[in-house]
Amino acid sequence: MAETSVKICGLQDVEVLKSMINLPVDYIGFVFAKSKRQISADQAAGLIPILKQWDRPLKPESVGVFVNPTIEELSDILQKASLDIIQLHGQESPEFCREVKRRFGVKVFKVLSVKQDGLIEGFGLHEYQGTLDGMLLDTYDPIYGGGSGQTFDWKQIEPYREWPKQEGIPLIIAGGLHPDNVGDLLENFQPDGVDVSSGVETEGLKDIAKIRAFVERVKR
Repeated sequence: MAETSVKICGLQDVEVLKSMINLPVDYIGFVFAKSKRQISADQAAGLIPILKQWDRPLKPESVGVFVNPTIEELSDILQKASLDIIQLHGQESPEFCREVKRRFGVKVFKVLSVKQDGLIEGFGLHEYQGTLDGMLLDTYDPIYGGGSGQTFDWKQIEPYREWPKQEGIPLIIAGGLHPDNVGDLLENFQPDGVDVSSGVETEGLKDIAKIRAFVERVKR
């Protein structure tokens, strides 16, 4: 069985990123959408080169998190910050995802937001066939789309397990994860990857001890 991937999202600080260099993290997320973790293209351009210093053969990939961006916005940011992956949290259509890949040569992750009643907003998955490089399930947030720090009912994962497998792409789970609950998720639902942000923070700032504990629980 392939090792579960780890994405640490919402990085803003050079020193925190440098303190993570020995950890087996697979993706580092930079938030460009409206959020208290939002950064600019210039800030991201200063952070992304640190990923090349990672002390392991496979360096983490940089992920830019967006909600309903325009092609022009993406173009402006990518000219300054050479992101590996564009993660789309809004109502971006399959056509838009294809255009992003074609125009910028990046991977595209699409996020589906799970509501409390289990309903998911968005297009039918079959419409994205052959388009995505990763699929995320996150807890629906009416203001930001995701990043609420709340878990959804993990039983809702089951109907969405088969499609990514058929597409040969990872299914990544986000929403309210932290070092104390990620073990239950892995044991009971075996996602391909996990994505954490507020669950490794203390008083709104990334906490290296919590990041380390989270990564160790996933990778052990």
